This record gives sequence, C-alpha cells and structure tokens, in this order.
Amino acid sequence: MSELIIKSAAETKWDCVSFGEVMLRFDPGFGRVRNSRSFQVWEGGGEYNVARAMRKCWGKRAAVVTALPKNDLGWLVEDFIMQGGVDMSHVIWRDFDGLGKNTRVGLNFTEKGFGIRPALGCSDRGHSAASQIRPGEVNWEKLFGEEGVRWFQTGGIFAALASNTAEAVIEAVEVAKKYGTVVAYDLNFRASLWKSQGGKEGAQKINRNIAKYCDVMIGNEEDFTACLGFEVEGADEHLTNIETDSFKKMIQAAVAEFPNFKVAATTLRKATTATLNDWSALLYYQGELYQSMKRDNLEIYDRVGGGDGFASGLAYGFLEGKGPQAAVEYGAAHGALAMSTPGDTSMVRVEEVEAAMKGKGARVIR
Repeated sequence: MSELIIKSAAETKWDCVSFGEVMLRFDPGFGRVRNSRSFQVWEGGGEYNVARAMRKCWGKRAAVVTALPKNDLGWLVEDFIMQGGVDMSHVIWRDFDGLGKNTRVGLNFTEKGFGIRPALGCSDRGHSAASQIRPGEVNWEKLFGEEGVRWFQTGGIFAALASNTAEAVIEAVEVAKKYGTVVAYDLNFRASLWKSQGGKEGAQKINRNIAKYCDVMIGNEEDFTACLGFEVEGADEHLTNIETDSFKKMIQAAVAEFPNFKVAATTLRKATTATLNDWSALLYYQGELYQSMKRDNLEIYDRVGGGDGFASGLAYGFLEGKGPQAAVEYGAAHGALAMSTPGDTSMVRVEEVEAAMKGKGARVIR
C-alpha cells in the first residue's frame, strides 16, 4: 500500500465534503416507535454525520452535497445543518408538488434499544429528494477543481438508494480522483436498502465498481463480505468473533485486488446487550495493522452514529498528519463518545476525545 497523500489546507476551500442523504430522525426515547406519542427529532445521514463532526468536533471546514425539497421539512433539515456549521452552497433544492409524490424529506424512525431489546430502525424514505440525484446535477468540476477538497466522504447507504444515486457517486469519485482529493467510502451495508438493486449480488457489482476510485475503505466484517465479496477466515456466523490476523489477511486480499486502497479500516463490536458492547477498531496502512484501545463492556446510550464517529476521527487523524495509530485511536474514541449521547451526530469536542484516548474515566468537569 502506498502513502496517503492529502492536499494542504492552503490550496483548498474545504477540509471535508460529504455526499449523501440527510434525513430527519424521529426518536421515541427509550419507548417504542409503535406506540409512542411524542418523538425527539434530529437530523442524520451516514455520510453527512462525518462532515458535521468534522466541523463541530474537529473544527474543520465542511460542506455537504445533498438534495432537499422546498417546504417546511426541507427547511427544518436546513436549520439543523446550519446549526451544525456545515456549508450548504452545493445543496440541490427541489420544487415541491404539495403532496410529496415528486420529492420529500426521508424519515427514519429509530429506537435506541435497551438491554436484551436491540435497536430498531424503520425508514420512510421513498421518493426523497436525495434519492433522485442523478449524474450531471452537481458541478463536481467546480467543487473539486476550482474550490478544492482535501477529503471526500460518501458511502454505500447513499449508493444503495437507487441506480441513479450509485451512478452519481461514480461520477463524483471520478472527478475527485482527477483533482487529487482523498476519496473515503464507508460500505455501511444495509440489506433492506439493496433489495431493490439485486441484493448482495447487486451490492457487490456496484460497490466493486466504486471501490476502484477509493483511497480509504471503511466497513465492518459484514460490509467487506457483503459489499465486496471478501471472506474473513475464522469469523462466526454473526461476525462477532473476528481475529486480527484474519482481518489482516482479508484486507491484504482486498488491497491486492484494489491496489488504489491506501487505508482500510473496520470497527469491531460485540453486542452483549444493546446497552453493553465491546468496542474497538483496526486500521491497515502500508502493510501494517494498527489496533485501537479495547473498550470492553462499553455502555451505549444510542448506538446510531458510532461508525460515522469512527470515520470522522480517522479522517481527522490523517488530515492533521498524526499517523495511522493516532487515526485509529481518534476514530475509536470518538465513535465511543458519539454513542454516549442521543441522536445520530456527535456532541463532543476534540478535548473530550483526547481525554478518552488517554483512558480517563468519567469525572465531574468543572
């Protein structure tokens, strides 16, 4: 694996740009979606969460490319994104027909889970504005060529929405590569989303095409298996008992097939219950495997966004030139902290992440 080369801040307008759907998340607290009478509302999206953390936690210049309808729900998402400090100058705004047949905001109803009751998600995102993004709608030449981007984040959730979103991702990463932008891709396999695109077989065909343009490939064991077709030796049927040597062998096979991969990383999670998880991460860079601190029996408040927190911390480590060991530690610590608060997005500061990296326990901060 060759070195990851990142553009300097001075030659770019953006440290991080994310491309994907931003949904409204309806959170019933510790109740159930099926009988809740009130919901807390957050914004979130697998790709967007990385850009938001890049701005709010890491203090970097971040923008999002997505699409929203011109109605009150679209403007609600806009208000959330603006609170997160993420630039919206490349957002596509679509006219609304008054019903939502032509365009709408995707909704995601998600339970946190507790104890033996697992987290549960129920999506309502058909005909969403972002799912209709097609090649030719975004001026990638302006974004990557004129403005300049150091780190471009997209992923398998957005690519899975429709054949046109997969095509739009390929268009984006082709231009990003042309201008020397780091392309980071989080596989984020969701079987329910890939049903309409041919299941695992369709997922592998599309993701393997996108993978040819990626510098940084992120995913857990199931993601690498389902999306790219690489098997992990020794993993059990639930992919919870993975050995580091087995992961290294799989990544070496992936790098041999995709020599453009500069970084490959995974989070390791064993969910004893919804509330207690073992949590750590692995990162493969230039032939070496780097492992984060292991956090056994980590108490989880809301697991959604932990992987996105990891992806943003990893990006920060490399953007700051801190090296692969620091990158995997920043990612794992930030992901752990992101799961200590409600909602999909990070609510922590870099100082808190660095304290967690040093193994400091919870104490009163005055």
